[in-house]
Amino acid sequence: MGGKEDESANLQDTENTMKTTPKKIVATGALLVGLCVGHAADKKHLGGPKGGRLLEKTEPRAEFYLEKDHTATITFYDTAMKTVPAAAQTVTIIADTKEGKTHTHVEFEKKGDVLVSKTRLPDGDGYNLVLQFKQTADTKPQNFRFKLETHTCSDCKRAEYACICDE
Repeated sequence: MGGKEDESANLQDTENTMKTTPKKIVATGALLVGLCVGHAADKKHLGGPKGGRLLEKTEPRAEFYLEKDHTATITFYDTAMKTVPAAAQTVTIIADTKEGKTHTHVEFEKKGDVLVSKTRLPDGDGYNLVLQFKQTADTKPQNFRFKLETHTCSDCKRAEYACICDE
């Protein structure tokens, strides 16, 4: 009662599955490669005019720059990347040193047209920073997280924390 028909249907289902499985594998692989490439592109950061790191989604654009004495400067730019004076913005940095036991809070103050850290960041590098940016005292803070690596990138010749290479 349909024994050969059932076998034939099962064989055809198996052949169809075998044909579509490689197609699915190729499609899934292409999707994963696309996601990885997209994620790698997300890692690229825009560099600031002073050689620092531009903070994404701030208005005006804010640039974090580590000075030689380990103080930090935040400079603001308009859309044409011309310097604009700091207004009501506030910045606080939380430095989480390599030991992970020390959290250093660094406050900023307005000096001229820029915000300058009141104290130095911890010595060394390779530790994590959380930069808390507030447009005004009433706004919710934006957090920017990155690793403070001060060695020079061999490709773009910028400090690694401000590297503009794709990697």
